[in-house]
Amino acid sequence: MGTFTSNGVGLVHHGEADDPVICLPGGPMQASSYLGGLPLRDVIRLDLRGTGESEKADSYRADHVADDVEALRQHLGLDRLRLLGHSAGGTLAILYATRFPRHVEELVLIAPSARVVGIDVTDDDRRAVALRRSAEPWYAEAIQGFEEIWAGNLSEDAFAKIAPFHHGRWDDAARALEDHPRNDEAAAEFYAEGAFDPAQVRAALGELDVPTVLLSGEHDVALPPNRAREYAALIPGARFALQAGAGHFPWVDDPGAFVELLQRIP
Repeated sequence: MGTFTSNGVGLVHHGEADDPVICLPGGPMQASSYLGGLPLRDVIRLDLRGTGESEKADSYRADHVADDVEALRQHLGLDRLRLLGHSAGGTLAILYATRFPRHVEELVLIAPSARVVGIDVTDDDRRAVALRRSAEPWYAEAIQGFEEIWAGNLSEDAFAKIAPFHHGRWDDAARALEDHPRNDEAAAEFYAEGAFDPAQVRAALGELDVPTVLLSGEHDVALPPNRAREYAALIPGARFALQAGAGHFPWVDDPGAFVELLQRIP
């Protein structure tokens, strides 16, 4: 564990390596410990401000949180970063890479949130993915939750019902992820107005010259395969991979397949 300061906020990172993969958690604003099982070497996880062991801050807007990534780079004394962002952590990775491209050696996006680039994931997109799970024993209750959400009922109970759709396998490991701590106050501010302009982000991505991989899960209702491909196409030369049988946490569903897929992406 290491500590550093960004704009007066005390932050914590976990892991040490000479040539690390800097891992940014999603949620948004979940404690980074859920990434502790990533089957990769030389990982450094950042506890975002207000999460894990890092201090709370006055602002949790995504662009301000992305400033902390630059502070971490300087703290580690690295000229360039290998940067991995999962889910909403992909938003942070994209914001950082488009602002500091010369400091990014490689960009790995795992099931990244499409919101930062203005891709609209529709109810029909999610329905198409969800309906393919109809043989699952949990399907009847889970699809009821989606029907409630699609009808406008955004209750906690409805969202709890759809939890199995986030995973390729609904088992104890998946349930543990659903219970992982998140700073709800920070999450509510993460995408606040002024954090970024999707059109400007897309334009900047079109000029990005950084080796990029986007990996998504076949069953991911947060970033369905059609939208994942659309996202990857925004980044020049980006390599796209779809992990069979995986959901929003592909390294948990099948760590071996996850590693193999990353290693053999052309």
